[in-house]
Amino acid sequence: MAGTIIIERLEFQGRCGVTPEERRRPQPLAVDLELECQTDPAAASDDIRQAVDYAQVADRIVEIAATQDCALLETLSERLLTMLFAEFPVERAKIWVRKLAPPLEHVTGSVGVQLVRSRLAHRIQDVGPTPSRFLTQQLHRLPKGKALDVAAGSGRNSLFLASQGFQVDAMDRDEQAMAQLATTAKQRGLTNLTVRTVDLERTTDERPEFPAQTYDVILVFFYLHRALFPALLESLKPNGILIYETFTIDNYLRHRHPRRWEFCLAHNELLRLTSNLRLLSYDEGEHDGGHGPDAVYTAQLVAQQAGPGSLPHEPA
Repeated sequence: MAGTIIIERLEFQGRCGVTPEERRRPQPLAVDLELECQTDPAAASDDIRQAVDYAQVADRIVEIAATQDCALLETLSERLLTMLFAEFPVERAKIWVRKLAPPLEHVTGSVGVQLVRSRLAHRIQDVGPTPSRFLTQQLHRLPKGKALDVAAGSGRNSLFLASQGFQVDAMDRDEQAMAQLATTAKQRGLTNLTVRTVDLERTTDERPEFPAQTYDVILVFFYLHRALFPALLESLKPNGILIYETFTIDNYLRHRHPRRWEFCLAHNELLRLTSNLRLLSYDEGEHDGGHGPDAVYTAQLVAQQAGPGSLPHEPA
């Protein structure tokens, strides 16, 4: 069962201020915390090792906040949240960081910043560009293991899955994009993400980049090369998941994007291309595709490779 650990008014001296003068000498700061976590193991065992130890939390906050200079309270708050999610089994945190004696003439109380963040939201923020909303919505369906991001582009979805513990292979024909993705992954310590520069549309019958029954998850977003589908499906492990989203012909007719209608799916075409898989979720229509503020017309599919002894067309 989830419970909340509360730490009220943890006070210490810290250096935080926009001007060098304000950072030159310590000033009184305070942090208030509400930490949501699982409390059943500690309650049952009466063992502090099974709990979020609020004494350790307090010590780490003071260690960071009292020894690091920051211009903004927002920066300090983010650093503290990163520490909390990295070092303690906290699922959601509410933090209030404030100056108790701000250098403002007419303020008689404190000033501060209050943030509320879940562990998942913090991970998404950490990986940089926002991953596809459809991917985050379907994350619970994806078996942890080896994932392939086809036509990965900037790698927003690859970085997200790697941050969630998947072993990710990202491939794209853009050599510069793959080099930048490799650099970003290294900077973020994501050693579980590898990149490959591959011309996915070359004329060949050989597809060594899609070894048979290798991937637990294959994702394709906003890319369509119909000749790849047999290799994609063959590369899924038994019970592996394909998650796919790209433009339908409606988007071309309404927005003239992509530039050629051949790059868009016909109505129900994605269902036909993946007919050997077990359908878990499918929708055609207006969706938030992450391509600017306007909605786009896409087909969204989640489907599963048949497992041992199962039928490919059994109902979801």
